[in-house]
Amino acid sequence: MLLLWAVRMVRTGVERAHGTRLKSALRGAKGGTAQMALVGMVLAVVLQSSTAVGILTAGFVTSGILTVSTGIAALLGADLGSALVVKILSFDLSGLIPFLLLVGSTMFLKFEARGVKQTGRIVLGIAFILLSLQMVGQATEPLRDSALLPGLVGYLRGDPLTAFLVAAVIAWVVHSSVATVLLFVTFASGGMLPLEVALPMVLGANLGGGIIAVWLTRGMEIEARRIPIGNLIFRGVAAVLVLTLLQVGDLPVHYLGATEAVQLVNFHLAFNLVLVLLALPFVRSMERLATLILPDPVVAASAEAMAPIASMLDRALVGNPTVALASAKRELLRMGEIVAAMYHPVMELMDGGNLDKIARVRALDDEVNRKHTDIKLFIAEVNRGKLTERESKLGGDLTNFSINLEYIGDIIAKSLLSLAEERAQKKLRFSPEGWAEMCNLHNRVGANMQLALNVLVSGDVESARQLVKEKEEMRKLGRDSHDRHLERLRNAHADSIDTSDIHLETVRSLKEINSLLVTVAYPILTESGHLLESRLAKSI
Repeated sequence: MLLLWAVRMVRTGVERAHGTRLKSALRGAKGGTAQMALVGMVLAVVLQSSTAVGILTAGFVTSGILTVSTGIAALLGADLGSALVVKILSFDLSGLIPFLLLVGSTMFLKFEARGVKQTGRIVLGIAFILLSLQMVGQATEPLRDSALLPGLVGYLRGDPLTAFLVAAVIAWVVHSSVATVLLFVTFASGGMLPLEVALPMVLGANLGGGIIAVWLTRGMEIEARRIPIGNLIFRGVAAVLVLTLLQVGDLPVHYLGATEAVQLVNFHLAFNLVLVLLALPFVRSMERLATLILPDPVVAASAEAMAPIASMLDRALVGNPTVALASAKRELLRMGEIVAAMYHPVMELMDGGNLDKIARVRALDDEVNRKHTDIKLFIAEVNRGKLTERESKLGGDLTNFSINLEYIGDIIAKSLLSLAEERAQKKLRFSPEGWAEMCNLHNRVGANMQLALNVLVSGDVESARQLVKEKEEMRKLGRDSHDRHLERLRNAHADSIDTSDIHLETVRSLKEINSLLVTVAYPILTESGHLLESRLAKSI
C-alpha cells in the first residue's frame, strides 16, 4: 500500500506543479504519431503512470485537439515510458532514501510557494517508493523458506496461462502496472519467483495495465474510449503472442542481464520497445478497428433523453422554513455542479474547437436557468410564511448566490464558449506564454469553484476566508497576465496580436466568475465578524 500511495503521490505532485506545461507539451505534439509516442513516453516517465497519459489524451480527443490515432500513439509511448520508470527504480537507490526524505519534507513543510511544495511532494514520493520496495524485500524474505511457496510456484510453472491472468488481475486491481512489475521484480530478486513464472506474469501485468485505462475512461465519450481500446488490443495481442513463444521455444532472455531480476526488468522494457516500433505504423488501422468496435451512437432526441434533472425542491415543505431552506440549499448545490460541468472543459474547447461539444456544453445553460428560476420562486414562496430573522437572511443569501451562479452560466455560455467558437472559426493560435497564463487562471478559478460549493454546504469560516483571499490573488494574477500580454504586443508577437481580444476577454471573464463565486463567503464572514464593511481607508 505504501508503494501504491507513493506512486500516486509522485503523479499528483507533478500534475499540480507542472500540469499545465505537461498538457501544453501534449497538445503541441499533435503533428505525427512518432512525435506523439515520444511525448507520451516522456510524460509517463515524469508522471510515473501511463494511465495518467491515457486519461489526458482521451480528454484531448474529446475536445478535438488530438485524433484517435495520435492518442493511441501517445499511449503506446506512455507504456514504454512506464517501463523506463521500472528500469530506473529497479536500481539499488536505497542509499538515497534519507537524503530524499530530508529534502522532500523540508520543501513540503517549510515553503509556501506552490511549486516548491509540490516538488517536495514528488521527492518524498520517490523516497517512499524506494523505501517501500526495500520493506517488501525484507518482509517477504522469510517466504523463501515457506513450505507452501514451492508448491505454488510449481503449479504456476506448469500453468503459465494462470500466472498470466493472475498478474493481469493484480495490475488492474492495484491500478498500477509500474507497482505490479516492481513487486514481481522484488520477488524475483529475493529468489521467490523463478524466471519461467515471472515472465508470463510480467506479460500479464502489461495486459492489466491496458485494462486500467479502458476501465477509467468507460464513462467518457465514444471517441475518447477508442484510444485505450486500441492500445489494449495492441498490448493484448502482443502479450499473448509472446506468451505463446515462451511455451513453444526458449527465448534468449539470458542475454538481457546477469541476474533474473535484471533479465525480468529488461524483458519488460524490450517488450514495450518492440511493441511501439511494430505498432506505430498501424495506429490508423487500429483507429478504424476501434471505430468498428465502438461505433458512433445514433442520437435520438427522445422525451426521456431530454428530461431535466429531477428537482430537490418539495412544495410540501414550504410551511417548514428550516427544512425547506435546506432543500433549497441542496438544489443550489446541484445547480453549482452543473455550472462546474460547463466550466471544466472551457480551455480544452478553447484549444480544440469541437463545435458539437461547444453546443452540448452551452445547452447546459438552459438547465442552469431553469434551476435558478425554480430556486428563486421556491424561496420567495417560503418567505411568505413566518420566518425567523436568521431564516429570512439565509433565504436571501441563497437567492443571491443562485443569481450569481446563473450569471456565471451566462458568462460561460455567451462569452467564453463564443470566444472558443471564434478561435476555431478563424483558426487562431495562442502564444505558448498566453496559453499557459489562461490555463493557470482557469485552473485556479476551477479550484475556487469547488471551494465555493464546499463553503455553501459547510459554512466553514476558515474556508470562507481562504476563498476571499483568492479574490485578491486572482486580481493580481489577472493584472500580471494583462501586463505580460501588452508586453508581447509591444514586441510584435504575431500569435499574441491575432488572439489579443480573445485573450483579454477570457482573462476578464475568468476574473468575473471568480468574483461571483466569492460572494458565497461574504454572509458567513460578515456574521462571524471577519469581514470589514468597507475596503476604503479612513479619510485623513
